[in-house]
Amino acid sequence: MSFFSKLFHKNETPSARNVEDFVSLTRVYYQAVIAANLGITNLRFIPDLANFKRMFKVPTQGGRLGQGEKAVARKMLKQDYGLSDNYFKEIDNSIKKHCRTQNDVQPYFVMYQGFSNDLMMLLGNLMQWKFRLPSFFKSALYTMTQKTIHDICTKTVWKQDDVHKTAARVRQYKERLGYSEEWMTEFVFNVVMLAKKEPRPKDVEVNNKK
Repeated sequence: MSFFSKLFHKNETPSARNVEDFVSLTRVYYQAVIAANLGITNLRFIPDLANFKRMFKVPTQGGRLGQGEKAVARKMLKQDYGLSDNYFKEIDNSIKKHCRTQNDVQPYFVMYQGFSNDLMMLLGNLMQWKFRLPSFFKSALYTMTQKTIHDICTKTVWKQDDVHKTAARVRQYKERLGYSEEWMTEFVFNVVMLAKKEPRPKDVEVNNKK
């Protein structure tokens, strides 16, 4: 059962994953890495990790907060979403480079949030109808996502001014954070596939009327 499903006592099967679960569990992993690297002991500084630790009763490993939680979150992300080892390696390296003190943590998360928001908005703009392909076109959708990510990272001139500006910001974020095209593709593709499985507003409205 995924983190948010268990946290809010939702009666769901392991396959009933959604975007919120994926993003939240990824955030737990980030906080675990930061806690382990910086020796953070105050759980109020890392609330998502604190909830995760209590819910899954993760013991503190080696007297250092973050180590055991990092391992458990990583295992869950790999099992539930099929993420590669390199996905976690790039997160570890990015945090190590930018979060050397606790004062670096908040600016880092602001930068990461800007990066992920701009990236998803840009992909939604550029791919549009492609995101509406049925889930059984998974391989084709992955290839199209990969190609669009590559265009964003290499193409410097776009016809639409807003696309041009957003793509430039994404490239700047990418270089500063240290993420590769492969990492970006893996992140975006998981969000897209999970979003496609969630009920549309009309579906929810119909079910509520029954």
